[in-house]
Amino acid sequence: MISRLQVLLGGLLVVLFLISNTLFIVRETERAVMLRFGELIRDDVAPGLHFKTPFVHGVRKFDGRLLILDSRPERFLTQEKKFLEVDSYATWRISDVALYYKATNGEELRAQELLSQRINNGLRNQFGERSMVDVVSGERDELITDLLLRLKQQVHVELGVNLVAVRIKRIDLPDDVSDSVYRRMRAEREREAREHRSKGRELAEGIRAVADREKIVITAEAYRESEKVRGQGDAKAATIYADAYAQDREFYAFTRSLIAYRKSFSDSGDLFLISPDSDFFRYLNQASGQPSR
Repeated sequence: MISRLQVLLGGLLVVLFLISNTLFIVRETERAVMLRFGELIRDDVAPGLHFKTPFVHGVRKFDGRLLILDSRPERFLTQEKKFLEVDSYATWRISDVALYYKATNGEELRAQELLSQRINNGLRNQFGERSMVDVVSGERDELITDLLLRLKQQVHVELGVNLVAVRIKRIDLPDDVSDSVYRRMRAEREREAREHRSKGRELAEGIRAVADREKIVITAEAYRESEKVRGQGDAKAATIYADAYAQDREFYAFTRSLIAYRKSFSDSGDLFLISPDSDFFRYLNQASGQPSR
C-alpha cells in the first residue's frame, strides 16, 4: 500500500516536473528567445503560453519595458580644453531580441555598460566640438539632438536596442577647477570693488571740493550783502540823525546829554573825576533846566 502511494506521488512529481519544463509563459512586458542546446532557434517569442522540449530547449526572458540608464558623472573636455563634469541619463528598450542576446548574452548590466560607453563617447565628441558657454546654455538641445541622431542607428545595429532619449541632469566644473575658478572670480570681484571704491573716493573729493568752494562763495556773498545792507542802514540812520539835529540842535544836544547822564550814573559805584565847569555838566548847572540859547 505504501509503495503504491509512493509510486503515485513519484509519478505525479515527474509529471509536474515535465509540465513545468514543457510549458512556459511570456508576459506582455517581456521579450524572449528560445535556445536549443544553447543555440538560438527562435529570436522573438510572442507573449502567451508556449511549449518546449525539456532538456533540449531553453528560454531566456528579458525586460521589454522602457529602461533607464543612470550613468555616473564623467569628465569631458570642451573646445577651449576645459574640463566639465557631466551627469547624464538615458532611456532605452530592446528593439531586436536576437541581436540583443548575441551582443550582451542577455545580461542587462552588460547591455547598460556597453550603452553607457557609447553614450559617453558621443558626449565626449559633442563637448569637444563646442565651447563651455554653448554646452552650458546656448546649444544644449542641439547637442542632445545631434547625439541621438548619431547613436540611434549605431546602438540598434550593434546592441539591438532602441535609444529613446538622452538627458543631461547637471553640468559642473570639477572640484579642483571650481576652486581655481572661484579664487579667480573672487580676485576679479575684489579688484572691481577696489576700483569702485577708488572712483567713489575721487568723486567724493570732487563733490566735497565743489561744496567747500560754493560755501566760501555763498558766505562771501552773504557777508558782502550784509555789509551793504548795514552800510545802507548806517547811512539812513546818519541821515535821520542829521535831519533831527538840523531841526533843533540845542534840543538834540540836550537829549544826547541826558542819555549820557543815564548811562554814566546807572551804577552807584561809578566815580568820575571831572571839573565842575566841564561842558559835561552844562545842563546840570542851569537851575531853570532850560537850555541857554
